Amino acid sequence: MKRLLRVLIAALAAVAFVPSLHAQTDAVKQVLTDQETAWNRGDIVAFMKGYADSPQTTFIGSTIEHGYRSILERYRKKYATREAMGHLEFTDLAVRMLGPEHAVVTGHFHLARSAAGGGDASGIFSLVFEKEAAGWKIILDHTSAS
Repeated sequence: MKRLLRVLIAALAAVAFVPSLHAQTDAVKQVLTDQETAWNRGDIVAFMKGYADSPQTTFIGSTIEHGYRSILERYRKKYATREAMGHLEFTDLAVRMLGPEHAVVTGHFHLARSAAGGGDASGIFSLVFEKEAAGWKIILDHTSAS
């Protein structure tokens, strides 16, 4: 009887998590929508609000950067002008919840830029998100240009 009760409680907990799972997935996707919007208006500081402001936040691209400040400076240096920033679009987003406080997102990015801005760029990314008091934040970004 105790085992049946434990199974029933576990099943009810799983069912209760389903609506929350959908809301959490939407909240994670909203971070990326907000990042696109900020980027496309030329606001790197607002774009960076999607990242955890922590020395442990990590960006992996052609190099590895540790720390929010270091990542912010990387973006400021690499995308110093509106032409260099271009127009950003994320597509093919797939969110996988790893529990109530962590998620992984994969997708594609496309950066439409003039030749003067460096030309178009595109590629893939994987992001690890962590839920903080302030909302969902990226703690690990692995982006590869193609």
